Amino acid sequence: MNVERHVELASNIRHSLARLGPDDHEMAIEAAMLAGTHWLNAALHAHGVAGEDEDVVHCSMLVVNLVRTYTVVEPDLVGALQEIEDLRPLHVRGDVPGGPAAADRALALLAAMQQRALEAIALTAPTADSPKEAR
Repeated sequence: MNVERHVELASNIRHSLARLGPDDHEMAIEAAMLAGTHWLNAALHAHGVAGEDEDVVHCSMLVVNLVRTYTVVEPDLVGALQEIEDLRPLHVRGDVPGGPAAADRALALLAAMQQRALEAIALTAPTADSPKEAR
């Protein structure tokens, strides 16, 4: 998938999140995970460290050398996604108290991920003086 499609999908998920209520913490955490994955992938593609056929699905499913590479390039994005992933077993189909607070945390992390990914995309965008690179 390319940068633009990841941004489009993440933005669509973000808009859908506005429809959730306070009792929908499981869906909020799941949506934050999915949208956050799109933001991470968009940034990694923009940096050129992951090809369009190399999308992260879960940080926990990556081989160690990819986690290290992606963490060097985008430590805040990788860390935020890992934190959201860590909330899932406890609060999505889990029975640990504090689901609404966990959802609030996941959404705060998602907002930070969106901001950072958009910064990365803007920083790596070709300028009028540079050749346009494939995304």
